Amino acid sequence: MIKRIAITAALISAPMLASADPGCGLGAQVWDGQDGPIAHILAATTNGTSANQTFGMTSGTLGCDTSETISAAALFMNDNIDQVAENMASGEGEALDALASLLGIEATDRAAFQSLAQSEFGSIFAAEDVTAGAAMGNLVVAMSTDTRLAKYVS
Repeated sequence: MIKRIAITAALISAPMLASADPGCGLGAQVWDGQDGPIAHILAATTNGTSANQTFGMTSGTLGCDTSETISAAALFMNDNIDQVAENMASGEGEALDALASLLGIEATDRAAFQSLAQSEFGSIFAAEDVTAGAAMGNLVVAMSTDTRLAKYVS
């Protein structure tokens, strides 16, 4: 019975995995030029198991476009808005560090980012029911007015 469930799940999910774009990363580089569902699944699996897309997005390597960093950060914000809000309010934390990493903020500027996030918390999370997209937009505005952090969002 368990074997039937596993096979059914694999058959149902295979078309979704096959049509998914693996994006950038090691998997996209290794399987570049390969077409078809097997290549896409292998590329996505390679990306997922080697956990290298974040590095590629923040560094502009592995076929990743650094202009996509704000999009990646917005996706992260969407999935982790409560943790990001808590961390911004205190000016530190794992979710805030991850957001900084996705934005490509260098280690030398992390303290400035954390300080800005904390001091601008009221404008970033302007309402109790603010959406992740609005919060991310407010963060980008706050960063763009900071001489040290503007380079990460321009």
